[in-house]
Amino acid sequence: MKAPGSPCSRRPPGAAAGAGSFGAGPPRQLARLAASSGFTLVELLVALFILALLAGLSWRGVDGIVRTRDASQERLERQLRLQSVIGQWETDLAELQDTGSVVPLRFDGASLRLTRRVAGGVQVVVWTLRDGAWTRWSGPAATTVQDLQESWLSSQQLLGNEPGNLKALQGIEGWQLYYWRKNGWTNAQSSGDVAEDGAAVAREQLPGGVRLQLGLGEGSGFAGTLIRDVQLAPQPSTAQGPA
Repeated sequence: MKAPGSPCSRRPPGAAAGAGSFGAGPPRQLARLAASSGFTLVELLVALFILALLAGLSWRGVDGIVRTRDASQERLERQLRLQSVIGQWETDLAELQDTGSVVPLRFDGASLRLTRRVAGGVQVVVWTLRDGAWTRWSGPAATTVQDLQESWLSSQQLLGNEPGNLKALQGIEGWQLYYWRKNGWTNAQSSGDVAEDGAAVAREQLPGGVRLQLGLGEGSGFAGTLIRDVQLAPQPSTAQGPA
């Protein structure tokens, strides 16, 4: 036990009782720790800049995904549209009907006119190229020869705004037809063999098939030439149609 007057028991004058030699140390260390644990203004600005950069990159990525999706959807819609139009073209030719009262199939370089079977009788259909658009016009179903002849005459005076006129494909640069005659493809505007079956009008013998060549321009969403061959069904030996 140390004596009361030993050096170890002495305190400096003015020192408070219970205050050791480290009494003033901890508050300074805490202040330094508190100062070092926060963020400076520069660090905050850098963090905000990085966040803004990441947000911008994320937005560009999302925008790219949306644009790619929209472009794919447009291509799909154009493809479906083309398939639908070509399907209608093939159906018209497959239902070709020679009535003997009008020319069943005629191409003049600009328009193709044909007569086809429908549920209510016989219908005149015209495919033509007008102002870069491949259009289809279908007349009313005819049940008499007079109605069919009137519809055929009306089909030669189309202006493009008549009822039943539909713009099938846009951006078409041109088109050409060929007929299968005598084991070969010939120009549809060249003369063929005359049918001899006692029909009311003199007409050429129907070909065995029709070849379509469709020039697809930039406005169609495609490029190049579409070629499609359609075989025509044999017609009855005696032409049948409206009475």
